[in-house]
Amino acid sequence: MERPAYRRIALIWVALVVATVLSWGIRFEDAHGGPAARTLTTLAILSVAFVKIHYVGMDFMELRHAPLALRLCFHVWTIGLNVLLVTLYLVH
Repeated sequence: MERPAYRRIALIWVALVVATVLSWGIRFEDAHGGPAARTLTTLAILSVAFVKIHYVGMDFMELRHAPLALRLCFHVWTIGLNVLLVTLYLVH
């Protein structure tokens, strides 16, 4: 692997760690918020989680260089599952 690829992977890893810490932190900051604030926080955390899933799949599972059909299946699965979970959370 060439050097720029290592740099990209390292930057993505750092971004994933930062996103995890921020998601964890905003959940504790929101402990005293009302129902609307909790709903928005939960939806934000779910969305961040699926962005993280996207980057893990594309870069760490090397789907970025996979055949188009496999990448499309991954994108459809990721977006579909995110929409399903958000919908179920809002309906509940």
